[in-house]
Amino acid sequence: MSQALSTDVLIVGGGIAGLWLNARLRQLGYSTLLVENASLGGGQSVKSQGIIHGGAKYALHGALTGASEAIADMPRRWRDALAGNGELDLTGVRQLSEAHYLWSPGSLAGNLTSFFASKAVRGRVDQVKGEQLPPALQHPKFKGKVYRLAELVLDVPSLISRLATLAGDSLLAGHEIAPLHDNNQLAGLRVDGREIRAQRVVLSAGAGNAALLASLGISQPTQQLRPLHMVLVKGPSLKPLYAHCLGGGPKPRVTVTTHPAADGQWVWYLGGDIAEAAGVARDEAAQIKAAQQELGDLLPWVDLSSARWATLRVDRAEPAQSGLVRPDNAFLADQGKLLVGWPTKLALSPDFSDRVLAALERDGIQPSQPPTLPELPRPAVARPVWEELLP
Repeated sequence: MSQALSTDVLIVGGGIAGLWLNARLRQLGYSTLLVENASLGGGQSVKSQGIIHGGAKYALHGALTGASEAIADMPRRWRDALAGNGELDLTGVRQLSEAHYLWSPGSLAGNLTSFFASKAVRGRVDQVKGEQLPPALQHPKFKGKVYRLAELVLDVPSLISRLATLAGDSLLAGHEIAPLHDNNQLAGLRVDGREIRAQRVVLSAGAGNAALLASLGISQPTQQLRPLHMVLVKGPSLKPLYAHCLGGGPKPRVTVTTHPAADGQWVWYLGGDIAEAAGVARDEAAQIKAAQQELGDLLPWVDLSSARWATLRVDRAEPAQSGLVRPDNAFLADQGKLLVGWPTKLALSPDFSDRVLAALERDGIQPSQPPTLPELPRPAVARPVWEELLP
């Protein structure tokens, strides 16, 4: 029989939201255990493009939405942590770009000039030209305008590794998870037969939350999955590009981030509208063909003749919303001793931890003396998706 454990907060799900929460709680003196049934960051997190959004792309109609206001302070909080003087110490995490960019083809440039001069986003963006342009756009054939957003782009694998280091001995690889009750009240969880008692249990397992809730006999909150069909392209001629290319609608036509592969080449990771509804309906070959045509139209000077291509399907797990829309904020629901949540975006992980801390404070949950933990089986860290798909 495995030794029983106790902790202040038991977290299920080792994506960035769960790892950030775990590190934040430990920083404040709480004892924690985080259970992961696969690899750390191996769900949505390692498939993220790593953009720490500040909301400008959500204001493309000239008015700040709830989403843009909720997320506006996230870049500052992440920058403070990366500098080592924030709520977490994320020094050592690789920053791929100090800024993300909005890039408008020539036909849209005039409209965007007036938009970005408007009160709605003044101070959030600056137009860039010439040598200030992203390397991939520094070509005589480039027509259009580019605006610099104060939104950094992170190397997600190094972020996952840093958060795993901050976790210390609090990580547990566990596969079979069942509720642990005292007098018909949730007292913790049974993980691979080991009893773990906790003052609060937090589910932050992304798409895995649905199965966990079902195993606990709980029907609310319900989950929605919004699918994406992302594209990866790797080649010797690629140069760094971190930008939303704007189309005529409210969503970017394509969002490009650039990631370093182990062999020294760059990988472009393509999201945005191309990865959404029409892209989800395409098979891999058709999606790659669509991406080749899109890049050929937008960046005809980039030599993709020797590039290698792959696609990746991603399900964004979120609390259910009417019409399958994207939630504005991180989400947390109370179920007594159980807290269930989704950060809804990588950038909102600090907001998710704020909500958990507010719930603990409201309920008078204080840090206790951290127990001495036995050596526990530790989950591995996920490999970058481009190393798996384009080795």
